[in-house]
Amino acid sequence: MSQPQIAKPVLLRQAVRFESAVPYNKAAIIWYDNCLLKYSNNGFFGQIDNINKFYMWNVHVVSEPGPFNEKTKELLSQLANEARATPMLFATGELELGNSTKLYGLVQCTQDLSSDVCKKCLDGIIGELPSCCDGKQGGRVVGGSCNFIYEIYPFVNA
Repeated sequence: MSQPQIAKPVLLRQAVRFESAVPYNKAAIIWYDNCLLKYSNNGFFGQIDNINKFYMWNVHVVSEPGPFNEKTKELLSQLANEARATPMLFATGELELGNSTKLYGLVQCTQDLSSDVCKKCLDGIIGELPSCCDGKQGGRVVGGSCNFIYEIYPFVNA
């Protein structure tokens, strides 16, 4: 089953819970596994959501944080350029670190963004690497408009 086929029933179930969970709020966002559901009484299509985001990281640290952090930024920046050039605003890739170790990455924007706005969103969260994931073997910034993930193991289903 493809990711959209999995996401649709999940989002439908969550949408039913939305109203009861936030009856007096004018905006809400739910992240659920690989799905995002966002509601607001204000228009948000095409705009970067810099407010709703969270960090997650692998608890393991690398032995040489400086070079690892540079390689992580290099991979994610390369993927941001690739995502910008695709209709899905999505890219995955890997980078050889040496000693048969690879760094794997994924970047993605919500499809309401233009390619230029997507790139700006991704550049913004990639800039948060030092705050989020300094020296960590893996990490992610998940936002309301874009996100990235990196790890030293493959995590994307082929």
